[in-house]
Amino acid sequence: MTPARPTLVLGIGNVLMGDEGLGVAVVETLDRHELPPGVECLDGGTGGFHLLGAMQDAGRIVLVDATVDGGDPGTVRRLEPRFSSDYPRTLTAHDIGLKDLLDAFHLLGESPDVTLFAVSIPLPGTLGIGLSPALAAKLPAIVQAVRDDLG
Repeated sequence: MTPARPTLVLGIGNVLMGDEGLGVAVVETLDRHELPPGVECLDGGTGGFHLLGAMQDAGRIVLVDATVDGGDPGTVRRLEPRFSSDYPRTLTAHDIGLKDLLDAFHLLGESPDVTLFAVSIPLPGTLGIGLSPALAAKLPAIVQAVRDDLG
């Protein structure tokens, strides 16, 4: 019998750009909680093809990423994107690489189960490590939304 493929929670973001590193902060926080069996968390940084193996091994992929979409900071949208054109705009290079990687799955005939938690952030004014006080205050609710989705 083949073991079940894990659910991969992939936090995307550049921690050197403040709130843009929100996805990484979420998976770091999730990793400190008890999660359902078969759930794995991974700091995906700014994305890229080095994530291909982990993503191919997953039965489900849950992405957490910051987006500059004009929403109030900390607003969470749960999306089920299928192609790169279904993703909201993000800030850094992972905007292209990660989307291309997911498109590659479809070209290979695979259709991964992907859920995206897109979290609104303001356009960063300065570089720096760590979340702004406004986003840090909303981090527990964002983490809880992902935990609830995981079951």
